[in-house]
Amino acid sequence: MSDGPVKLKSSMFSAEIAPLGAELVRLTDAEGLDLLWNGDPAFWTGHAPLLFPIVGRLPGDQLVHKGVAYPMSQHGFARRRPFVVASRTDHSARFVLEPDEETRRQYPFEFLLTVTYTLEEATLTIEAEVANPGAEPLPASFGFHPAFRWPLPYMGTRAEHHLVFEKAEVEPIHRPVGGLLSTATEPNPAVEAAMELTDAMFERDALIFLHVRSHHVRYGVPGEPGLEIAFPGMPQLGVWSKPGAPFLCIEPWSGYASPQEGPTEFTQKPGISLIPPGGSKSFAMSVRWLSDSGR
Repeated sequence: MSDGPVKLKSSMFSAEIAPLGAELVRLTDAEGLDLLWNGDPAFWTGHAPLLFPIVGRLPGDQLVHKGVAYPMSQHGFARRRPFVVASRTDHSARFVLEPDEETRRQYPFEFLLTVTYTLEEATLTIEAEVANPGAEPLPASFGFHPAFRWPLPYMGTRAEHHLVFEKAEVEPIHRPVGGLLSTATEPNPAVEAAMELTDAMFERDALIFLHVRSHHVRYGVPGEPGLEIAFPGMPQLGVWSKPGAPFLCIEPWSGYASPQEGPTEFTQKPGISLIPPGGSKSFAMSVRWLSDSGR
């Protein structure tokens, strides 16, 4: 396993992925301008962690299975585990995580997690596959958590940045409360598809779109270069920052935090995927550079 980041390059992007967590830690455009958050600990040390086998938190930070409790911290363990670099080229790299003594103390299931990064011209694609080599159904969630610069390194202030959804989002949104999914809801700020970004909207933590209709969003200042984040097949979306922090997390999820009121048995957790023995499930997102982030 290589200790340093794996570097990929295309005509429009350069990317670096750390084997620790198979995490994207740098993404630059053709001019070398940074698009991804740098992990400044003054605000948040993450760059783009991968969330597995849970998204969000469990009650009491415990995974309960068949009456036995296992310690499981927010967003799971994959982001803190070293992956094996299984293959690499100038344009792609594949990372693999398998169970070990540490993961089994938290998660009593067999799994194989494979994450593949591919650069093609102005698009970075991240594909994750969770396979079940065990003899019982594998309960798992998976999420992406990329943090982009806010503002992006082009013209325009933070206040001029928008998040433009593919479709109008009509369902009320949820918030985390103590890391768990709130039972209360509030009006969706993206009912007209375009959402203004303000520090105030993150004073009560993330915005959780539990049944997102859109399959992509565009981020940036209309009329300026920006990014399209696509997430086909990912049913949830989180949008998060900290008031005053110079990053915006746009997070496609398959799964979400345990509700404030819900079952304790992990296999019955809302939003969980049950992967049959011998089966697998794939999750994907992409980031595409746009010359104009407007509609």
